[in-house]
Amino acid sequence: MQRDHLLKQLTENLDKIWDIVVIGGGATGLGIAVDAVSRGYSTLLFEQSDFSKATSSRSTKLVHGGVRYLAQGDISLVFEALHERGLLRQNAPHLVKNQAFIIPSYDWWEGPFYNIGMKVYDMMAGKLGLGPSEKISREETMKAIPNLDENQLNGGVIYHDGQFDDSRLAINLAQTAVENGAIVLNYMKVTNLIKDVENIVSGVVVVNQEGNNENAKLDEYRIKSKVVINATGVFVDDIMKMDNPSAKKMVRPSQGIHLILDKSFLQGDSAIMIPKTSDGRVLFAVPWHGKVVVGTTDTPLNLDEASLEPRALEQEVEFVLTTAAQYLKKDPKREDVLSIFAGLRPLAANFSDKEGENEEEPSTKEISRSHRLMVSLSGLITITGGKWTTYRKMAEDTINKAWMVGGLPEKRCVTHNMPIHGYVKNTDFDSPAYFYGSDRAQIEDMIHQNQMLGKRLHSDYEYTKAHVVWGARHEMARTVEDFLARRVRMLLLDARVSMDMAPEVAQIMAQELGKDEKWINSQINDYTELAKGYILS
Repeated sequence: MQRDHLLKQLTENLDKIWDIVVIGGGATGLGIAVDAVSRGYSTLLFEQSDFSKATSSRSTKLVHGGVRYLAQGDISLVFEALHERGLLRQNAPHLVKNQAFIIPSYDWWEGPFYNIGMKVYDMMAGKLGLGPSEKISREETMKAIPNLDENQLNGGVIYHDGQFDDSRLAINLAQTAVENGAIVLNYMKVTNLIKDVENIVSGVVVVNQEGNNENAKLDEYRIKSKVVINATGVFVDDIMKMDNPSAKKMVRPSQGIHLILDKSFLQGDSAIMIPKTSDGRVLFAVPWHGKVVVGTTDTPLNLDEASLEPRALEQEVEFVLTTAAQYLKKDPKREDVLSIFAGLRPLAANFSDKEGENEEEPSTKEISRSHRLMVSLSGLITITGGKWTTYRKMAEDTINKAWMVGGLPEKRCVTHNMPIHGYVKNTDFDSPAYFYGSDRAQIEDMIHQNQMLGKRLHSDYEYTKAHVVWGARHEMARTVEDFLARRVRMLLLDARVSMDMAPEVAQIMAQELGKDEKWINSQINDYTELAKGYILS
């Protein structure tokens, strides 16, 4: 998966009419590219920034049916998500693991109540379940999570869900698409849609963001396609406006934040799930890469506030810290936060047809996480909503619609049992670089051939120079941020340490990508400014 090679393939085939063009390189877009190309359709994907840069790298790191959706009565979504959870663990066993969750009960009625609910959850999962839930005693609860607040604790309920690394799955999906014949490119921004004489979308205009700034026209390409799919998450309305300036809005963004704490705040291997917080949401504290992810919130935002780099609001930070302190012996303080990140959910919401009507909308936590698929009069296909767990089903539904819209030959979906790049069984999830899966052997071979590549980037973490080289050569990492934020997760795990790593990462990447000293200095400065936004003052 080398960008220069794939870009050359594209430029050598500018007269080609592609079957499918996908706009957006997050979970949904990458899933669609894999589905399309594995059916035999010629497929292109363009991402304006880096793969999973926005929402898809900022999740709670769970592959789950959604206990909260069960409580809300969204039964069909829970059924679908539990089925997809099982398929994803089957197809990417190097990324998805079985994670035990404990719901602590502090009132006499909570244990039996949640136990019944989780038994229903188990039954809905069927043969793809990860393990039975059960009611456990106060002593068993404290043994599983020794630093849980034991004041008035009655016991708990233990259940099982999936846990994963989101941006690593995104990279593996991109690699899977390329291995099957697709062209996927990051830093390629779609700036317009091409239409034929009948006003039907027949392609896109795309600009290479890494191109020659002195003559941007040299980096603008007109790509012809039978089908164009808009899978841009919180930005789907921008693409719809290109198609129709008066298009009705499809997305209502909701912000969720997460804090990263040291593992000492959650001793033991189990995660905590608080089923009802003061704002009516669920709060998780989940082990992840030797740290603890705590979140999340559900803060409505306006579309004009949507950004590739959303920032946590002060009230969100205080809410998570205060709520976590109610359940942990050791109260987390601002200075304990190693990193803080925010993500925007592209919720598929219905808006009023009347311009300017102040009709009361449901709160974002009440909007279903189901996906929404729409075909415009021009033939533009737009997919939004959903969640990481259901990305494969979203892709299947989208391509089932696409072959009809584009007049393509009907071909059945093959992703139900399709191994994802990196597939390897019996993964040791305690190993820091477990997420490389089958690629680990090749990275170790690189180190064996050149011992200098085995040098760590920081004494406290096991990531090495070899991982940087691998990211630049085989995972399309183009910037220091791409590597530290999404190829390894250092920006999210420990923002301060990641800043210390940045200069060496920049030097190695410059050598791999043929960049000069000016690029190195610019990368270090840009990354340092970015990382400051992940640190609580």
